[in-house]
Amino acid sequence: MFSRLGRFVVRFPWLVIAAWVIAIVAVVASAPKLTATTDQSDFLPSHYESIQAMELQQKAFPKSNTPAALIVFERSDGAPMTDADTAAVQAAAAKLSEQSGLTGQEPKIKDVTAVAAVPPSGNRAIEVVAVQMTKVTSPNDTRQTDAVKSLRDSLKEQVRGTDLKAGVTGTAAQNLDQQDSSKKGLIIIGVATVVLILVLLLVIFRSPIIALLPILVIFLVVSPMVNGLLGIVSDAFNLKIDSSVESLLVVVLFGVGTDYILFLMFRFRERLRAGDDAKTAVVNAVTRVGEAITSAAAAVIIAFGALTLSTLGMFRSMGIALAIAVAVTLLAGLTLIPAIVSLLGTKVFWPSKAWQTEPKAARFAAVGGALGKRPALFAAASGAVLVALGIFAFGFNPTFDLSSGSTSDTSESVVYGKELLKGMPAGSTQPSQVYLQSQHGALTADELNAFAAALKVKGVGEVGAQPALSEDKTVAEYQVTLSDKPESDAALKTVKGPLRDAAHSAAPVGTTAVVGGMTSVFVDFQHAMNRDYTVVFPVAAILIMIVLALLLRSLVAPWYLMASVFLGFAATLGAAVLVFQHAQGNSGLIFTLPLIMYLFVVALGTDYNILMVARLREEAREGHDPHRAAALALRHTGPTVAAAGVILAGTFASMMLAGNTVLTSMGFAISVGITIAAFVMAMFFTPAVTALIGRRAWWPGHGGDAQPVNWDKEFASEDVAARH
Repeated sequence: MFSRLGRFVVRFPWLVIAAWVIAIVAVVASAPKLTATTDQSDFLPSHYESIQAMELQQKAFPKSNTPAALIVFERSDGAPMTDADTAAVQAAAAKLSEQSGLTGQEPKIKDVTAVAAVPPSGNRAIEVVAVQMTKVTSPNDTRQTDAVKSLRDSLKEQVRGTDLKAGVTGTAAQNLDQQDSSKKGLIIIGVATVVLILVLLLVIFRSPIIALLPILVIFLVVSPMVNGLLGIVSDAFNLKIDSSVESLLVVVLFGVGTDYILFLMFRFRERLRAGDDAKTAVVNAVTRVGEAITSAAAAVIIAFGALTLSTLGMFRSMGIALAIAVAVTLLAGLTLIPAIVSLLGTKVFWPSKAWQTEPKAARFAAVGGALGKRPALFAAASGAVLVALGIFAFGFNPTFDLSSGSTSDTSESVVYGKELLKGMPAGSTQPSQVYLQSQHGALTADELNAFAAALKVKGVGEVGAQPALSEDKTVAEYQVTLSDKPESDAALKTVKGPLRDAAHSAAPVGTTAVVGGMTSVFVDFQHAMNRDYTVVFPVAAILIMIVLALLLRSLVAPWYLMASVFLGFAATLGAAVLVFQHAQGNSGLIFTLPLIMYLFVVALGTDYNILMVARLREEAREGHDPHRAAALALRHTGPTVAAAGVILAGTFASMMLAGNTVLTSMGFAISVGITIAAFVMAMFFTPAVTALIGRRAWWPGHGGDAQPVNWDKEFASEDVAARH
């Protein structure tokens, strides 16, 4: 099949290129705009309590009473607020009300529905002005974030000439800062990724044409196609795209795309050195490498596709998005790139002439020789590294701080969110809401008062003095401020246990109670994630094992290959825990990390295992002894795996430059996982274990009946080459 594909592409390269151009124009022209959401409640199914509370709130209180933004005032010198300062805050609140059109004037600040000064905190460290805004109706709705921009501009005027300083925090401000941070992060990641790929490909091939080829193809062709298809699919199936997916898409497209192009170019160069003319070399390269990269891509697509089994919409949409990206990248690698290379011929290597001579590969020959002689030592050493790092994985603690974790520590919402804690309960930035709904008519004063008293459990800082009532007085909304930060472990424990238990048990006969708010959403996220771990992990593993079995025609090799990948996953998570929790002293890592990391390490780690084990099987089929096959496989495939691993790990490492903890931890973990997959698992553990198992690794296939060899004689040439 791949031979026929290669011949067709080489025979009709302009037809292939024209087909891609037409497809891009058609997709981009018809695709709706792709938008991302930062509202985590968008991703939970409706049967969770937090979503039931949100739906009740939308029905009973269409104009939410919950402040969307909090303006925090404090003295510039850090001293307690004076009576004059309090008067200045009240004057600022009155001015903001006037500018918002709440006193009858034409509004300069739009979509603000209420501005109210809160009494000073007990220690008078801060004062707060609560701002209610028009409710956001969709991810495209920018009314609240636009209002925050206007508030911040106005505040500069309000505090000028006073002893005060002020900043805006709260949900709307956090969303604005998160969007700004995401845009800046995308630019940084994109630039760093492109520069890294250019430099590495220049070093490997010494040709600006090859260095620019993947950048131009991915930027001009693959990326628009993927974004267009994703927009069409999202619109058709009402998928919610998380903002972090955009950053992952950039590195997946450039990283995986460059890897597949790299595999093809290495084989193209190998065939030229074997004496093929340029067009024949392209056909043979597609023929030889097509099955390997298609199997590798299939493993990646299957792993990402397994996310569709998640209960969380953010993971389902992420899986579909990344699967589409890899599929389009694979198609371009098998058709568009060969078409372009067939037209350029050997000019693709200009100005270098290095492609004409076979390198000695002395280092990989020496390492391969050592591994062939002592596979047990290499297996034990590489396995020990994986196990040692994997032990730290047991200390993983999930955190749910998606707001501040997705923005810079210097952003205004984060800075003033911390200042707020000087005088208010830690949960003030995002209070929880408890709803009491009656099925027998209007709620009575006794029912409302008794229920409010029951909500004052351990972990609750304060309960609002008076609940808000719906128009028919059948639903009451209680504002509950937690003692701890809304995303903290302690806050989640409070909502999951005492608060929900108290609300449910204290609801009078004929009424029901539900707990809402962001902390409640995180509690439900935690429950959904635990369920997903038991479904997505094993399904992805089983499907990838099936791909390996079909590729290798073996029922044995897939088992130890997947075992090595699981060890790699544990080692990667352990390394992240070691660096971020132990070395840096963070309380934990973002809760989505294990699932995302598992899929990347399992899927992309399997890529390198497939390349190495396919060469191992090829050498075994030629009749080489298992030890000799491992040595030759490492010698010939080692440079390809090393180059691909460096490029892919480097592209994911660029996420660490984005400036927020979520992408930093994600970039670190995935890049470390890919490094382990390439340089520990594929380079040493897999060939060493295969050499130890011998021909049984290929059962029920035939691996070749090799004769015993004299190892000192066999590896003498490699040792000599390594010394020179």
